[in-house]
Amino acid sequence: MTDKLTEIPADDKSFSELTSLIRAADGLSLAQVCSLTGLEQSTVQNWIKRGFVPHPVRKRYGERHVARILLISELRECMLIERVGELMRYINGNADDTGDDIIDESALYDLFRDASRHVAERYLPPDRVGEAVAQIVSNRVTDPVSRERIIPALTVMAVACIAARYKGAADKMYSKMFE
Repeated sequence: MTDKLTEIPADDKSFSELTSLIRAADGLSLAQVCSLTGLEQSTVQNWIKRGFVPHPVRKRYGERHVARILLISELRECMLIERVGELMRYINGNADDTGDDIIDESALYDLFRDASRHVAERYLPPDRVGEAVAQIVSNRVTDPVSRERIIPALTVMAVACIAARYKGAADKMYSKMFE
């Protein structure tokens, strides 16, 4: 398991394990979300203001909120935040409107985590990531129209995540050269 929740876990745990915590608390406060994710309150509020994250309901953040926050947090390390927001809208439309969603945010988080881990474990080159993502998605998303939207977006996300990991490894190697 990682030391920060916004990193993809190294084990087989899914977002559903957080679901029971969120449901038991009838949603989380902003302070709890920030404690859980390591993000600043101003960052989460900025994402809400920009339409990347749905507005809280009675100042409480549910599963949908937390899953999206985790996705954005992971992706912002490797992509421009505007592009991350565009990807979220491409998949599920307006953050505040569940009527235009093609996949539950927690299911999307699990797909992202699994696709990124699958790609990283197999050291797949970028041009083969789409095939791996398509296989993962086809096993879990039955609607062909939804699959057509999810696969390219998830492929971009997985490639960006892997690129960020390589960049982090290169930065560590660079730092060790000068120790």
